[in-house]
Amino acid sequence: MKLFNKKSWSLLLFLAVSAPTIMAKSPDEGMFPLSELSRAGLKNAGLKISEKDIYNPGKVGLVDALVQVSGCTGSFISSSGLIITNHHCAFSAVQLASTPIDNYLRNGFVAQSHEQEIEARGLTIRITDSYEDVSDKILAAVAHITDPSERITLIKKKQQELVEEAQKQDPTIKAEVSEMFIGKTYVLFRYKTIEDVRLVYIPRQTIGEFGGETDNWVWPRHTGDYSFLRAYVGKDGASAKFSKDNIPYQPKKFLKVNPKGVNENDFVFILGYPGKTFRHRPAQYIQYQQNFLLPYVSNLYEFQNERMYEAGKTDRATALALATRIKRNANVLKNYKGKLKGLRNIDLINTKKKDDQALAAFILSKPDLKSKYGSLMSEIDGLYTLINQDAYKELWMNNIYTSTSLMRIAREINSFKLTLQQQNSSEQQKAFFEANKENVKTALLEIYESYSNYADERILAHMFADAQAFQGNNQIETIQKLKLRDANLANAYGSQLIRNTKLNGCTQVLNQILSSPNAFLAFSDPLLDFQNSLNQDIQQFAVEQKRRDGILNKLMGDYVAVKEMYQSKNFIPDANSTLRLTFGNVKGYSPVDATYMNPFTTIAGIIQKGNLGETDFDYPSEIKTAWENKNFGPYVKKELNDVPVNLLYNMDTTGGNSGSPIMNAYGELIGVNFDRSYDATINDFAWNDSYSRSIGVDIRYVLWVADKIDHAQFILKEMGI
Repeated sequence: MKLFNKKSWSLLLFLAVSAPTIMAKSPDEGMFPLSELSRAGLKNAGLKISEKDIYNPGKVGLVDALVQVSGCTGSFISSSGLIITNHHCAFSAVQLASTPIDNYLRNGFVAQSHEQEIEARGLTIRITDSYEDVSDKILAAVAHITDPSERITLIKKKQQELVEEAQKQDPTIKAEVSEMFIGKTYVLFRYKTIEDVRLVYIPRQTIGEFGGETDNWVWPRHTGDYSFLRAYVGKDGASAKFSKDNIPYQPKKFLKVNPKGVNENDFVFILGYPGKTFRHRPAQYIQYQQNFLLPYVSNLYEFQNERMYEAGKTDRATALALATRIKRNANVLKNYKGKLKGLRNIDLINTKKKDDQALAAFILSKPDLKSKYGSLMSEIDGLYTLINQDAYKELWMNNIYTSTSLMRIAREINSFKLTLQQQNSSEQQKAFFEANKENVKTALLEIYESYSNYADERILAHMFADAQAFQGNNQIETIQKLKLRDANLANAYGSQLIRNTKLNGCTQVLNQILSSPNAFLAFSDPLLDFQNSLNQDIQQFAVEQKRRDGILNKLMGDYVAVKEMYQSKNFIPDANSTLRLTFGNVKGYSPVDATYMNPFTTIAGIIQKGNLGETDFDYPSEIKTAWENKNFGPYVKKELNDVPVNLLYNMDTTGGNSGSPIMNAYGELIGVNFDRSYDATINDFAWNDSYSRSIGVDIRYVLWVADKIDHAQFILKEMGI
């Protein structure tokens, strides 16, 4: 990491705080930013190395072994750019590399040499290079702005200015400004990007996805959710696109793998890039989640997956093309259902309401706070009342393009057509068309790769029927203009749009419609007309949403500021895909009365589940043979007389922590995080040691499968096992 000046590092990055060090004997909630490690009480909790061995500005630490793999986390585990992450994090790249003949998703993949490694299309690696607090710069730009829309516009403008300035100073980095506390704290991150990523070792599907959706978000678990990738760069060491001439990347730091693993109650910690949590939000936000977003998206994704499963039943190529969409939907679907269950079980809305009422009373009890924040809670309530009035309209608009591939195709074509029409002359149109045609084709081809006419037709028909039923502020003008009297007519109209469009033929679109500027501009289609009209509705609604975002930005900044004063403590900011640390212990739990869940599962559990005869519990026969022969090698856990498969711990994780390295007290890799228990899906809103448990694959199982089952001993040798 780069060393900044004293002023930059003297800022307590991510939070404007000046509190004494908190020494926690047991883990508490918190995904600690690197600048806040001294507040975590790591040494008291069991860390055996120095905190500076984890992170020390200007020097090499464990954080330098961490990478962001698209939306997941990974870690370097060799000097030659070898990375370990989750199977599900590499899933889309494995899908794109697969064909019905060479089905790496189903059969797995083992490269016995660098030359055999396969391009991981769509995957990039990001490494956090440095960061600095820029809150003062951004908030100063809106200090005297009262108009909500203008506030959001200026914040985004200032963020972009800071990004451009950072990238101008160092063209080798990509910069981002992340909002740590909404409307309050902003941090500029500098990232190094590696574009050439390759598949090295992918376990077969019956290992990497053992348990399927039956076991997803469930404990006990027996899933080998791991994959090995490799980062490549140009011969000059700089990031470069895929090329046979590229060489393995040499990281500043890589993690040492400890094949002995851990025991129950051992201290463990995780570094990673957790996605988003929403713990510092008022009761109204939780109410919106419980009443609108979670049930709407759950029902929609369930319908989508049913149609996509049907589409792939009779065609293996279609099933393969839709595999990533189905997996992502299923993961979100079960997560959201778990959240709904958790919200109701702990009655979080009423808990938040009581907290907010106490906060309001605190504000009114202090004359200085009353004059500044006296209307804060009523303003929050008024804003969410407005948001709830057209919640279904917003959710429908947010999901229409992710639901239907041809709607995204139509949007791409209409966008290109509009820009082409804005050129001043036919010569400029031709030049612009030729300069951008291939990029448009590439974008369209990526969408067509996961397209199913059968699924699209039925999903769009379903979306039309939903929209037709909306009332009041939720009505969508483009749908209303069609005068579809009931759900059946709406369903039939949506179905007909897909059935009759010329866009359902990839070859025709890429080769004929995009053959020339004149052919492209002359092309018309009912689906293009519908998308164009709908886009106007969406753009009009976006103006109102921007205004609301501006109001929310200011209100949430004030809400957190007052809450800090009320509770006389500082907050760890919500996760936002930036590098964080969380810690805890290997620990079981009791999810229901009279039940205790042990923190380790074993190969014996794989055999037991396999005996149920369900497809989700199929596994390679070699596993049973090796288990029956007690061919455990050095990976056995003596207390279990078996190889541990998955482990459970009370760390604070969320989406984005998939693939995060689980480390012991000495900073050695002992597992890879991949999931949470069903009761812990609510972690995004609230964390509690009684039910918040995360799940990882034990490194001993990874090594055992690589050694005894998949004969990938080169992996062990490269890791120094």
